[in-house]
Amino acid sequence: MLKQESPTGAQPRPRSTEGLWAYFHGELVPLHDARISVTTHAFNYGTAVFEGIRAYWNPEQEQLYGLDLLAHYRRIHKSAPILQLEIRVSPEELVDITCEMLRRSEMREDAYVRPILYKSTEAVGVRLHNLESDLVIFTLPFGKYIDTETGIRAMVSSWRRNDDNAIPARAKITGGYVNGALAKSEAQANGYDEAIMLTQDGHVSEGSAENLFIVRDGVLITPSGTDNILEGITRRHIMEVAGDLGIGVVERVVDRTELYQADEVFLCGTGAQLAPVVEIDHRQIGGGAPGPITRRLHTIYFDAVRGRSDTYRGWLTPVY
Repeated sequence: MLKQESPTGAQPRPRSTEGLWAYFHGELVPLHDARISVTTHAFNYGTAVFEGIRAYWNPEQEQLYGLDLLAHYRRIHKSAPILQLEIRVSPEELVDITCEMLRRSEMREDAYVRPILYKSTEAVGVRLHNLESDLVIFTLPFGKYIDTETGIRAMVSSWRRNDDNAIPARAKITGGYVNGALAKSEAQANGYDEAIMLTQDGHVSEGSAENLFIVRDGVLITPSGTDNILEGITRRHIMEVAGDLGIGVVERVVDRTELYQADEVFLCGTGAQLAPVVEIDHRQIGGGAPGPITRRLHTIYFDAVRGRSDTYRGWLTPVY
């Protein structure tokens, strides 16, 4: 059975793998046949890079839209050299493979696609060289990762974000996500929904697995690419939409106390989508409700990903 993350307090919905397909060892196979050995290097050492991709079902159009398929596969190609991984299928071919996988899985609901490029050699030993690479892609139904409507409560984590010279955040390295997992579990154990992580020098980086924006005096402010963030695709879209609306966007160092004084705060990412933050460390943000700029961006973003906006149609790949 597969389970997905759910909002705090909600029960995850199990889903059998029956009828779902995966891309494994260079071909499409039933998901339950996509298995690796316990001696696989990536399983033992976290030597893999991955992407998270959403596909949105539009019932009125009876269409499933893959969001940023090509952008995600181009990014996994850029991540590969960091771990000395080899990928032999082009981004464009991976888009076609993913669409066929979703069609075979008969997805007619919101879905999540997970490509993982990994060290596939069955060997013990800490290294990156002289190891084979392989790619697996699978899909499963997927709803909300965190609350995107009423807003979430966050805490600044005691765990610091990995540094670029340790485990670089600009590649989605599987082993590096232990860092975010520690922060997320700490936050939820303390009654919060999400964690906000700081860099080693104490500046704001991002959430446990999401980029972060604050609003001050009508301007969007977000940590720069050198603050150990993932250079997010959703983050880039938010900046694009803000520019189209005439809202200023600044990338710069953000201090912790700016979070407390912000007019609005929100997190964004493929999994999180666009999630308002209404409280941080027991301090209300914007009166404890999503602010006007966040709400405006939220409306445009969700219209776009479901194929209801001609302006941002280029983000989408129709599956059917």
